[in-house]
Amino acid sequence: MSRIDALFAERAARGRKVLVAYLCVGDPTIDESLAIARAALDAGADILELGMPFSDPSADGPAIARASERAIRAGGGVDATLKVARAIREKSDAPLVAFGYYNPLFVRGEAQTVADAAAAGVDALLIVDLPIEEAGPLRADAAAKGLAVIPLLAPTSSPARIAAAKGAAERWPVGFAYYVSVAGVTGSKALDADDASSRAAALRKELGVPVVVGFGVDSREKARAAAAGVDGVVVGTALVRCVEDGRTLDDRVARVRALVTDLRAGLDR
Repeated sequence: MSRIDALFAERAARGRKVLVAYLCVGDPTIDESLAIARAALDAGADILELGMPFSDPSADGPAIARASERAIRAGGGVDATLKVARAIREKSDAPLVAFGYYNPLFVRGEAQTVADAAAAGVDALLIVDLPIEEAGPLRADAAAKGLAVIPLLAPTSSPARIAAAKGAAERWPVGFAYYVSVAGVTGSKALDADDASSRAAALRKELGVPVVVGFGVDSREKARAAAAGVDGVVVGTALVRCVEDGRTLDDRVARVRALVTDLRAGLDR
């Protein structure tokens, strides 16, 4: 059983929700990203999404786009993200997801990226702009190395797209499905958490895999409501803003700890 599968099974058995925390690696520096990631885990995050910064983050809102720009200037990218993953893995068994866009993987080579990610202790890839129908070769390479490739679904996903995700889950490891709660970019204020939970719960039943809700979850109230019918939530923009607003490393760590602690309390209530 993979680390992701084991985590979701353990949380379900205890009646607890999974908290996935996204951080952009390299923002503001590579070393600070490692310290902030460890702080998020210490405060109660269950899974880390390690964002691989990209110059054209089309699915991301202004906060994460700014974080990507800062991270790239600081030397961030696929290699730096895997370096941080390797360092986290030395002291933690928490599942790690490498989150990013397809272009850097294509340039680097799918098979090479998968092999390096597996060696670094990464458990899954989430490639925002790689359609399910085009991801077969990557999924095959990943499965051979024990990695999952997480599908994304949204309110606009067609029955055919949902069927493709289900087919992928039946053939290859997916870990969990990520439900994009709004037809927009990360950090959206348009989230209707109750509606997102209801739609995601229907997907969970259809897909037969754990489902988490993301995009717009930024408070304990939204986290609790969004996770009500599914397995957990993803929080990204709110954490990235904690990093952006912090004046020093200690300040950034304190802000991230406080938010993760609050979200954890909301999910466990």
